Order: sequence, then C-alpha cells, then structure tokens
Amino acid sequence: MTVDLLRVELGVIWRLDGRGRLPGPEELVIGVAADGMTAAVCADVPGPVAARLLDLVSRGVPSSPGHPPDLLAQCDVLLGGGRVVSGGPCYLVRAPLRFEVPAEVIRSDDPSHAARLRPLRPAGWEPEEWDELLAGGAGAPWAMIVEDGQVAAICHSARLTPEGAEAGTWTSPAFRGRGYAAATTAAWAGLLPGIRLFYSTSADNHSSQRVAGRLGLDAIGWLWKLTPRGSAASQT
Repeated sequence: MTVDLLRVELGVIWRLDGRGRLPGPEELVIGVAADGMTAAVCADVPGPVAARLLDLVSRGVPSSPGHPPDLLAQCDVLLGGGRVVSGGPCYLVRAPLRFEVPAEVIRSDDPSHAARLRPLRPAGWEPEEWDELLAGGAGAPWAMIVEDGQVAAICHSARLTPEGAEAGTWTSPAFRGRGYAAATTAAWAGLLPGIRLFYSTSADNHSSQRVAGRLGLDAIGWLWKLTPRGSAASQT
C-alpha cells in the first residue's frame, strides 16, 4: 500500500520520537495517498488535541493529488487557527537508475576526489558541514558533478535512517536544465542498496518535479504540513 510508504517516508524525514511525534516546527504532517492517509503531530501539541487530530485523519477521505484534504481546515482550528499550509509530492526511488549526461558524476565511494572538492564548497554549505560530507559523515553518501571549477550539482542523503533515505538535490543556477540533478540522483540511488529511497519536493518546485519525471520515479502521494506562521519552516 502506498500509504505505508508515505508513513515510512514521514518517519525518515522528521525522525519521529518514541511516541511517533514530530520534533517541530511543523505541528501536523498528513500523508495523503490514493489508498489512505497517515499523520504525525508535534511533540508540543497537548495529548487530547493530538488524539483528536489523529482521529480526524483516520476517518478522513484522501484528496486528489495536489489538493489539500478537506479536514486540514478542521485541524487548523484545533491547533488554534492561522497555521500556514504547505505541501508537495513524494516519490519512491527504485534503483538501479540511469540518466546519461555529458559530464562525469563523482560518487562518495571514491575518496580520491575529496581533496579537489574541499575548496569547491557551494554557497549554503557551512565549512564544517562540507568537510563532514566529504569525509563520509552527515549527508553521505552523495553524488556530484563538477564543471568549470565549481560544483554544478549534488544529490546527498538529506536524511538517512535504518528505515530509509531521503534525497537532497541542488543544482547551481548556471547549470540548470542540463539533466544534472537527474544524473546525480540516479548515481546516489546506486549507493544505497537494500533500503527504501525517497524523493520529495514542494508544490511550486516544478523543476524538481521534472527531475522525478525524467527518472520515472513512482509517485506515492503528497505530504501536507500545518506550521505556525512566522516559523522558519513556514517561510520555505
């Protein structure tokens, strides 16, 4: 059942606690698949409210892809109202994948590239994070394309747990539209045999959705979030 896959992905992305609760700032995440819905509530939400939210979801009817479930409005009221609604599609990555581009794809299972990659840290990566990634720590395994002396594209393990991994992709604006995100994602998938691999994006990120289409990823549903207005997550 695809709702079971969404339940696994939700746990991978948010690393739920022992009670199955979210760490925040999202107060509620609902996974909507064709065959059902699943949800998780923030650890800060009082128990009675959390129970009512989960009961609503358990009795709800899945909405069509791209349309928030009707019960989101009721959930917002239970949480105090005024929450920001956001969402996006989710996909299952089935390795092996191939996507050919006229560029070399560097993989983290070849440590010989680390020295030349270290000074090429892209904007948005802190020096310590970049060093840890190249050393095989948080974010590994990964795949990259380097062109014109800079990192043109990267797919890394945005989340990695025993239950699965979530792809994190980035392409430099100067190199978009060349298929580099698809090529690095395909290479990344080959580095993680034996676990479920997921790819998700936001409703308005059409370029990221095109990557999923290029790779023929299996659409499994949508994740919808209710987030307090003003939090960092509600701005993205």
